[in-house]
Amino acid sequence: MNFVASIEDLEALYGTPGAPSLRKVARQMTPLYRKWIMASRLCMLATVGPEGTDDSPRGDDGPVVLELDPGTLALPDWYGNNRIDSLRNIVRDGRVSLMFLVPGSNNVVRVNGTAKVTADPDLLQRFDKAGKLPRTVIVIKINEIYSQCARALMRSRIWTSGNEAEGLPSMGEILAEQTAGEEGGRAYDEEWAPRAAKTMW
Repeated sequence: MNFVASIEDLEALYGTPGAPSLRKVARQMTPLYRKWIMASRLCMLATVGPEGTDDSPRGDDGPVVLELDPGTLALPDWYGNNRIDSLRNIVRDGRVSLMFLVPGSNNVVRVNGTAKVTADPDLLQRFDKAGKLPRTVIVIKINEIYSQCARALMRSRIWTSGNEAEGLPSMGEILAEQTAGEEGGRAYDEEWAPRAAKTMW
């Protein structure tokens, strides 16, 4: 199998990008990009570090990020499994990418930039959920914002397909497989949803 080994060869395969794909890029929030991002309750956070890459879903019950100013977004780090893979990466290499999704829309909006992690009490307080606060907040300086072509979501029919999750292995089953039955299983699955409901924020 032959692999593409140079940018010149790659560009020869794909040709010149369409003008709209370049002209849609903004360097900070604009009224319409702001409206789109504030409608998103789910984004994917991609980071890179010495061990490699990480891509983590981030969700909330309202806008998933807070705009601090037109060039800066804040993403709370709510309760999770404490692996902190994304945060470890950001502390060592601030490059990040965010992909914002809105249910029902085949478009996505992407943000590339640099990030830092803070536990600033005043900023944490801005995310108060009935007295619960994130432990840290990821502060992202925007380098570019742009919309993504809708073809991938159109091809996948992600918002119109049936219940394809039916029949998938549960997390308890996966954990049991990985630990030779020492952990996980049905008891894990039965206990997980009530436990998660108590630690959502």
